[in-house]
Amino acid sequence: MRRIIKLPYRRRLEGKTNYKKRLALLKSKKDRLVIRKTNKYILIQVVKFTPQGDKVLFSTTSKELAKFGWQASFKSVPAAYLTGLLMGKKIKGKVESLILDIGVQEKSNKLFAALKGVVDSGIEVPHNPEVLPSEDMIQGKHIEAYLNSEHGKAQFSTYKNKNFVEMFNKTKEKIESQ
Repeated sequence: MRRIIKLPYRRRLEGKTNYKKRLALLKSKKDRLVIRKTNKYILIQVVKFTPQGDKVLFSTTSKELAKFGWQASFKSVPAAYLTGLLMGKKIKGKVESLILDIGVQEKSNKLFAALKGVVDSGIEVPHNPEVLPSEDMIQGKHIEAYLNSEHGKAQFSTYKNKNFVEMFNKTKEKIESQ
């Protein structure tokens, strides 16, 4: 007698997909706000489920912040917030509400800063306000303090723009005026 062994789906074995969570998100019948972080960038997409496969409706990356005068890391908390704000401006009037999908990645301030950027632009996304980072962290005051500290001055001596908060505010104004 042959014995049939049922293996989990490949993506589940690789730790890339939690199918239980995915099913719950799909049952909501809302478009998903997908936020991912890579080694260099923050990626944000609005994804719609179709039986043929997920369809990306809108997409943006933190690399686009360079067009608005951002001259720092594209994977920091302030960059994540600004990327979320940029995505919110792109989809304003086209999408009213979304559901957050951060996948199986570890929860972090970067992911929730991106969420706050989208929410601050006027898009409705159900969330717990307690998980959002503080305004000081979103503006990058912690980064500016480190850049101006003794260790930061030695480590980032070639870094020209040490007024991080001012750069954040200028970039934010340019995105909002778009």
